[in-house]
Amino acid sequence: MKTGYHLPNILWLCTDQQRYDTISALGNPHIQTPNIDNLVDTGVAFTHAHCQSPICTPSRASFLTGMYPSTVHGCINGNEIWDDAAPLITKTLADVGYDCGLVGKFHLSGAQGRIEPRVNDGYRVFDWSHHPSDDWPTSHAYAEWLKNQGHAYKDLMDRYGHIPEELHQTTWCANQTIDFITQSRYTPWLFSFNCFDPHAPFDAPHEYVDRFDLDSLPGPIFQASDIEAQQRLASMNFQTESTDPASFNGKLYQAQYWAMIELIDQNVGRIMQTLDETNQRDNTIVIFTSDHGDMTGDHGLRLKGCRFYEALVRVPLVLSYPDQFKQGLQSDALVELVDIVPTLLEVAGLPIPETMQGKSLLPILTGSTNGDYHRDSVRSEYYKVLSGTASYATMIRDQRYKLINYHGHELGELFDLELDPNEFENLWNNPDYTEIRFQLMQKNFDALAFAVDTGSPRVSGF
Repeated sequence: MKTGYHLPNILWLCTDQQRYDTISALGNPHIQTPNIDNLVDTGVAFTHAHCQSPICTPSRASFLTGMYPSTVHGCINGNEIWDDAAPLITKTLADVGYDCGLVGKFHLSGAQGRIEPRVNDGYRVFDWSHHPSDDWPTSHAYAEWLKNQGHAYKDLMDRYGHIPEELHQTTWCANQTIDFITQSRYTPWLFSFNCFDPHAPFDAPHEYVDRFDLDSLPGPIFQASDIEAQQRLASMNFQTESTDPASFNGKLYQAQYWAMIELIDQNVGRIMQTLDETNQRDNTIVIFTSDHGDMTGDHGLRLKGCRFYEALVRVPLVLSYPDQFKQGLQSDALVELVDIVPTLLEVAGLPIPETMQGKSLLPILTGSTNGDYHRDSVRSEYYKVLSGTASYATMIRDQRYKLINYHGHELGELFDLELDPNEFENLWNNPDYTEIRFQLMQKNFDALAFAVDTGSPRVSGF
């Protein structure tokens, strides 16, 4: 798209565990997100963006490579090592002159009580901090910063029950971002703002939680039938069991989760103000997304695991670049997070490898194609991701239907998202949907085969 000194900066804002329905401008009337709303108003918001795994490591392995988790061997949450099966977009851009930095999570490996080792990531600045607590075997950047302020995470939580805003990890991430983007340089830059929020534990300042009138909140999506439905899937690994949201005060839980997002929004505003003040906004692509969602009490479940409800696999995706991209476009096209990498490659004028499953969003972003269509279907994978029960499952969904195969079990789910958008009625065994189930299973099987990395070398002539 552009070359030389005209290459745009890239500010990549990636939250952790933020579901799609958490932005005011995209339909949530209960939450205040004016700064993210501004990105929606000045950019393109993809309302049906789906991650390629409902868990951190495989999702990040995919959206940093443009390839599915199974293809790049990045399937287990907290792999001991990153297999380096495909180049990371940050390294590719660093190799053509981008100055790259990161603050917060990376999570292609490690993090299960282990400090994450560096890989060929391309980052000059690497202020790594996974979950913010101070119980790591060695310290991390946020814990060191807190220590220099005369504090420790556990002590603050014991004293207040939350982390004050000025000392919060999200605030620190914004501080480090602002420091990076205000540095003097003669090259384009890419910065990854990877805060840990709104991932549990919910440690947002109490004043953010207190903004919500609990009585007016909708609470989690739940029916009594959910308990039985989740018991049927009990052999599939998940971090919580399904219980009636009344048992854990579902509306308060929702408010605590949304409070974390409002804190993120506040810091997004600080960062965007800095871009404006330094006259960099017009030459900076801003990406706002998340690695996956959170059940937040829907169907009686909290956190994440081997399920593929919209709350888990559908995430925010907004790209704002007023100088070149459409403004105020809300696209309902089906897109995947693997589509980010080929988009950035095309922006930088670099080739998109044939082996990459991602598909550039640039035609929609620039208005050269209709924003209503990008893919026929999207998919997501779960392969023995978490510790405990080894679960294997894949999801495929088109504009109307979603099918989940729980591999190795006589279990599956089929939802008609047009008639049942909250995914209550499993049509897997409904004889009226036999043909639809067969067609989606065939597409899912094809997708599994096409995701295989055939490796190298290639036989001559093929």
